[in-house]
Amino acid sequence: MPKNNFLVPFILVCSLFFLWAFLHNLNPILIPHLKKACQLSDTQSSFIDIAIYLAYFTIAIPAGLFVQKYNYKKGILFGLSLYAFGALLFIPAAMVREYYFFLVALFIMGSGATFLETVANPYVTVLGSRDTSEQRLNFAQSFNGLGAMLAPIIGSKFIFSGIEHSSDELHKMSAADLTSYLNFEASTVKAPYLVMGLVVVFVTILFVLTKLPEVTDEGHSTKFSLSVFKNSHLKWAVIAEFCYVGAQVGVGSFFIRYSKFVADFPEQQSGYLWGTALGGFMVGRFAGTFFMRYIKPAKLLSLYAVINILLLVVALTFKGSVAVYAAAVTPFFMSIMFPTIFALGIKDLGAEAKIGSSFLIMSIIGGACIPVIMAYISDMTGSMQNAYIVPLLCFAVILYFGLKGHQIKMSNQEYAGLQNDGKVPVFE
Repeated sequence: MPKNNFLVPFILVCSLFFLWAFLHNLNPILIPHLKKACQLSDTQSSFIDIAIYLAYFTIAIPAGLFVQKYNYKKGILFGLSLYAFGALLFIPAAMVREYYFFLVALFIMGSGATFLETVANPYVTVLGSRDTSEQRLNFAQSFNGLGAMLAPIIGSKFIFSGIEHSSDELHKMSAADLTSYLNFEASTVKAPYLVMGLVVVFVTILFVLTKLPEVTDEGHSTKFSLSVFKNSHLKWAVIAEFCYVGAQVGVGSFFIRYSKFVADFPEQQSGYLWGTALGGFMVGRFAGTFFMRYIKPAKLLSLYAVINILLLVVALTFKGSVAVYAAAVTPFFMSIMFPTIFALGIKDLGAEAKIGSSFLIMSIIGGACIPVIMAYISDMTGSMQNAYIVPLLCFAVILYFGLKGHQIKMSNQEYAGLQNDGKVPVFE
């Protein structure tokens, strides 16, 4: 936990983890919902993920530069403003039922979330002892788990209408009846996103009224540069984070479609089940924070990657509820992955931590790339189940990072210096 003088800022910043998790985890609801309301293919519906995660890829560097030039607080306020504006744009988007309008709104919300993540993740790691940075970030990310759990439950309740017409039934409708039905489906997003926008405005006001300490990084300030990748552990962390976010988003975004395919679950039932699964994600964050007192973060990360690989083998092999529940268990073992990879990736970067953070946030573009690959496999093979081979391969990459890629490699000169001082470096 952070020192006492950092406690209030730490608590307030934890609310940001909830907000961006809520945004991301509404996507498994939005994807089938807008697929229905806007009459989309699986590939087209995956653009919902692309809109948000493309924002992460394009805005992460500007966000990092912004925070370097100004400070953490201004980055938070700007991010919250973008988030609120994008949420409120859902109202006119629903009124005109224009898919690309929804995508623009999501891109703006994603841009706001990018600022928040670029600031909050490294900020939390320095609000206390360096030795407990992974535990502290995992604890903060537990509130991310809370947002992840509540989003699909609330979305299923207030966005899904419960009306599921077959293709034949839609074809038999008159043009007027079909338009009326589709407009009704699109309109159900208005109230939830209005509430989201107002809540974010309220949080913005709280940050305006609160004084946040500006933590001084170790070393001197540095210019934004690719030279930060001389640190091999950061390079591998970027690759692992790309795979992790892609796997997490891919499994979640198509879970409702997957459950329908392998077990014929109704969309509301699947939505509630996924919300419950993300409750496991939240519990996993708290449990992971506890386990890291006794198990080194990299070893725990490797163990969880192995378990998820095995669960996805079941999800790919079986039909019925067994396959669905195997996929539903994966969030518990995903829980520690993002913060652990992140903390291991920026460890010992000193003043370059903000720069490294920006590249790690950029790697969230995996959330746009992996679902598109999965959607393409589904469209081409006619099987959403086949698409789940992709996240399985992603967890294999994470396993490598946990076993070897996270290790901090030193130059020969640095190593010789430690030997001369009688110190033996051990990196785990």
